[in-house]
Amino acid sequence: MTPEAMLRLILTTRVYDVAKTTPLDRANRLSRHTGNQVFLKREDLQPIFTFKLRGAYNRMAHLTEQERACGVITASAGNHAQGVAFAARHLGLTALIVMPQTTPEIKVDAVRELGGEVVLAGDTFADAKARCDELAQSTGRVVIHPFDDPLVIAGQGTVALEIFSQAREDLAAIFVPVGGGGLVAGIASYVKAVRPDVKVIGVEPFEADAMYRSLEAGRRVTLDRVGIFSDGVAVREVGALPFTIARSCVDEVVRVSNDEICSAIKDVFDDTRSLMEPAGALAVAGLRAWAARTRTEGRNLVAILSGANMNFDRLRFVAERAEIGEAREALFAVTIPERAGAFREFCATIGRRVVTEFNYRLSSRHEAHIFVGIATRSRTDAAEITALLVSRGYQAQDLTDDEVAKLHVRYMVGGRSSEVMSEQLYRFEFPERPGALMEFLERLGGRWNISLFHYRNHGSDFGRVLTGFEVPEGDADAFDQFLLTLGYYHQPEQGNVAYDLFLSASR
Repeated sequence: MTPEAMLRLILTTRVYDVAKTTPLDRANRLSRHTGNQVFLKREDLQPIFTFKLRGAYNRMAHLTEQERACGVITASAGNHAQGVAFAARHLGLTALIVMPQTTPEIKVDAVRELGGEVVLAGDTFADAKARCDELAQSTGRVVIHPFDDPLVIAGQGTVALEIFSQAREDLAAIFVPVGGGGLVAGIASYVKAVRPDVKVIGVEPFEADAMYRSLEAGRRVTLDRVGIFSDGVAVREVGALPFTIARSCVDEVVRVSNDEICSAIKDVFDDTRSLMEPAGALAVAGLRAWAARTRTEGRNLVAILSGANMNFDRLRFVAERAEIGEAREALFAVTIPERAGAFREFCATIGRRVVTEFNYRLSSRHEAHIFVGIATRSRTDAAEITALLVSRGYQAQDLTDDEVAKLHVRYMVGGRSSEVMSEQLYRFEFPERPGALMEFLERLGGRWNISLFHYRNHGSDFGRVLTGFEVPEGDADAFDQFLLTLGYYHQPEQGNVAYDLFLSASR
């Protein structure tokens, strides 16, 4: 499809039968923090709290009478499903929605409340899409693709049309969350047709970066696995048409961590008092990362707030990680002498800094290992704390980027045991859904003794478990084969600093 043809589709969409023009609001706090004029395109204020209504309705409004009589079907991780269900109700159609079992409950309930029939299948969008294709063949329903369809892309492109009609200043860049690529393709098509000087910058999580890798490779890349903390953009492969458009119209794709996304959720809340879902705040995380990396100041930047369908139980995880994401907290392992007054001396060393967390248990009569969180102002500040502690004779390690420390060890300090023999430490992940933990435990079986186990439901994408096994030296090969047949993503953590300091039986 030519850029001219896509521009015509955008200018002749039917989205405003149901969607509304959303405001472009200045974000005062974000503007001060980044040194730029930051504006937020409030797609979270659509009737279904997401931009997805635009593309879904535009596609369905163009169905023939015969197609309408057949009904529609789609696969979605949540937001597109709501768009299809809302559009179907408005048009008087029946809608069958296939969603992964890992979809946040708030999105499943919303689809049902809108009159859509829900089928839960698999753990990922790819699983749901495969089931959707099977049902489409057997039922004759028309598939409404969430991103790889020119009419869907055109509907999403109306976001850019509104931005240029609302922006009073010249824009330098627009930041767009990227999942399958429909939104960024629609926005980029319009921007490069009318204002080619404005940058279009896509944003993806590191653990779901299919567009970044595809542009880098010059072809569509299928990811082996995706993390679905940002479930709205968790796809293994971008669409064919979005990829083609992105190659010619998207200037750059920025990747961000989950901690940075959590920090962005807090940023948006501070500015708007509205709570974004992870994918909804993704563009803000990318804007902050890009502005810091490029040292951009004094420019007019727009971030798309793409959705606000946040599951409430995720807030605990978001709150815990937001401070780390914006470098306002750092985690350290520090060795101090085991004697009276040692903790007071440690506190005197760090001065008037705020201690956010402190975990300790006696490990020997000579020294103690403490797990401590300290409020910081920046990453540089955290490095200065480490240097200060080392200069005063302490053994200190920054654990801020250590996932084992953040997810597990901070809750387990003091769990050292002299009884454990030949311990092998592994971190596992499994899709978080009802019964998933019990299914995981059943697969572990009972051949090797479990010497350490930590699981905590963070209300996030995957269940995360830290497990220690007692594996005699002669069983090493059999144990490796056992891990391969489990069917779960696993990561060896032998030698992890936090584990060695606080949990290892061999110290």
